[in-house]
Parts: sequence; C-alpha cells; structure tokens
Amino acid sequence: MMTNFSFCPLIILSFLLVFQSHGTSAAQKDCFVNAIYSFGDSIADTGNLLREGPVGFFATIGSYPYGETFKKPTGRCSDGLLMIDFFAMALNLSFINPYLDKSANFDNGANFAVAGATALDRSFFIERGIYSTFTNNPLSAQLDWFKAHLNSTCSSQQDCAKRLGQSLFLLGEIGGNDYNYAFFQGRSMEEVTSYVPEVVKSITDTAKEVISLGATQLVVPGNFPIGCSPSYLSMFYTADANAYDERKCLKSFNSFSSYHNKQLQAAVDELRRAYPNVTIMYADYHEAFVHLLDHASDFGFNTDSLLTACCGSGGEYNFEISAMCGAPGSSSCSDPNQYISWDGLHLTQEAYRVMAQSLIMEGFAYPNDRVQETWTC
Repeated sequence: MMTNFSFCPLIILSFLLVFQSHGTSAAQKDCFVNAIYSFGDSIADTGNLLREGPVGFFATIGSYPYGETFKKPTGRCSDGLLMIDFFAMALNLSFINPYLDKSANFDNGANFAVAGATALDRSFFIERGIYSTFTNNPLSAQLDWFKAHLNSTCSSQQDCAKRLGQSLFLLGEIGGNDYNYAFFQGRSMEEVTSYVPEVVKSITDTAKEVISLGATQLVVPGNFPIGCSPSYLSMFYTADANAYDERKCLKSFNSFSSYHNKQLQAAVDELRRAYPNVTIMYADYHEAFVHLLDHASDFGFNTDSLLTACCGSGGEYNFEISAMCGAPGSSSCSDPNQYISWDGLHLTQEAYRVMAQSLIMEGFAYPNDRVQETWTC
C-alpha cells in the first residue's frame, strides 16, 4: 500500500523534482536527515573498491564504459548513479563519499560499502572452500571503519549521539555476494540455504551495533530476485521450460531470494520490538524490481531487452563471466536508459532511479509506526 512509507511533504516534493529532472529542492534544508551512513556491497559502493584495487570480475569497474554518465569511471558498478545517490539528492545532500577517499568531505555522512563485500566474514567461506577474495572488507570490517570514523570526527560522545540521531543508516543491500560466490562455484541450493540464518544474523547484529552507537533511523534492504539477473540466467540456463516463470526468470533462484527476504523481514520485526524508539524500515528490493519488470514499458524501458545486459560480450543475455563489461571483446549498448541491467550483475542508472522512486513513493518500503514523527520537516 502507498501509505506504508510516509515521508514529510517536502521530501516527497523533492523526490518528484529529482525523478523528473535530477534536480534538488532548496526548501529541503530543514528536514531531519542531514547525513547518510551506508554499509553494503556493489549496489551501494561509490568508490571504495576502486581505491582498494578491484580484482576478479570487479576488475573492470575502473574502466570505461563504467561511469559513462559521469564521463569517467567513479567506482560505481553502473553507467552512472546508484540508489544511494538518488536518496542523497532527494534529501538535498551531496553524494555520499566513499570512506577510503581520505581527501573527501564527510559532513553529509560516509559510505562504507565495498563492491564484492559479504555479510559474513571471509573465514566462513574459507572453511567451506568457497572462493571470495574480491575484497576482504565484509560487513564487520565496514563496521570497524565506521567506528574509526566516529572516533576521528566526533568531538564528544554527545556530539556523536546528536549527529547519528539526525542520520539515516542504510544497512545493505548485503548478503547477495554470500550467495553469489557459492552458487557461481557450483554449490547446491540446499547448502546455500543452510546458511541464510547466519547471513541474516550478521545484518541484524550490525543493526544492533549502530543503534547502540546512537542510530535512530535505519533502512534494511532485502535482496533482488536473482533468478531475473542476466548472470544467473546465463550461467544456469536450462532447456526445461518449467524452470522459468511467466517473466522468464529462474523460479528456483527467485524462491531462494524470497526465502532470504522472509527471514530478514522476520528479523527486522524482532528488531522493531526490541528497539521501539528506533525507526527501522525494510526496503523490499525484490518486489520493487518485479514492479519495474512488470511496468517496464511505462517507465520507458525496451521490453525486448528486460533480461539482457546493456554492456557485455554476447550470448542470449549478453553476459559472459569470463568477459565482463569493460573487458576486451565486450561492448555497451547505445542507450543504457532503455535497459534495466547494466552488466548482468548490476542495474543501469535509469533502473536504479526507478527503483529508488518505487521504494520512496510507491509503497515498497515498510516502516514502523514512528516513521511519521521521524520524517517530519
């Protein structure tokens, strides 16, 4: 329902301006949120992995055509902006700089997300023989960065509490890579499903930690329907028509994503009960993405390429893991705004814009009963 996610009128006006013209509203200055702190993976990374040194199938994010909207690569895994950028614009904040950019201004918050990051520590995957060395900065390391950042920027505990009380925390999307690495290396659905509770616990433990430090407004996103991703559609192609749903997505992997999301939503409900004075919102990336697919033509996307990557090296879904976007032999489409998928793993700027719009204005995020108080300007 539309009423599930209430923002103050000026925030809604600001989002309307952003989504129509990519502009911002000067009237937004008096709203309660004046900083964003972000944790997660490539869905939110605005340049940390680029500064760390990307490897594996993330190696090309520092090369054109990544960032073509900016006329240069920025470390964002897209042709341009991400959802976090649209959230910042709507709140009249500057783009949230990556923590590893030590020359950056962090007055409006900091982004600790790292492309390739996992919710679980690397040791978990090493014990199971799963290769996951694209970055060694999982959620726990990002939390350590956040604490170090507070220690270096807060003048006192009271100063920190005031700053965090007026900030929005984005705890994800995270967890997707915990599953991607395992699935891409041939692990069974049963094995990967068995550690969903541990992934969810890592996310909620981090939520508890930032709340203990003073956070009062959190957004916890779910995972995308991975069975609709060109990467999964390409790597797990089957001639069995029964394996696909009415959208031509892989049913088993979408069911897995739904299972993760149900577990996460239940955990978020428990957090709300444990912290009744904290606003904890669940952002339903799964249903927002399905909404995008179902209404793609209304949003201006080419309906013939909904499950095809804009940038890739060929095949039915324009995705080859051995020749990702930016690698020799790959090429990008002439108009990314017509495509939902940018490189088979991540979305285009236009798709992220529509996703952000849906999450904020179309009821795909669910707050507790204190959201109206929190978002009063």
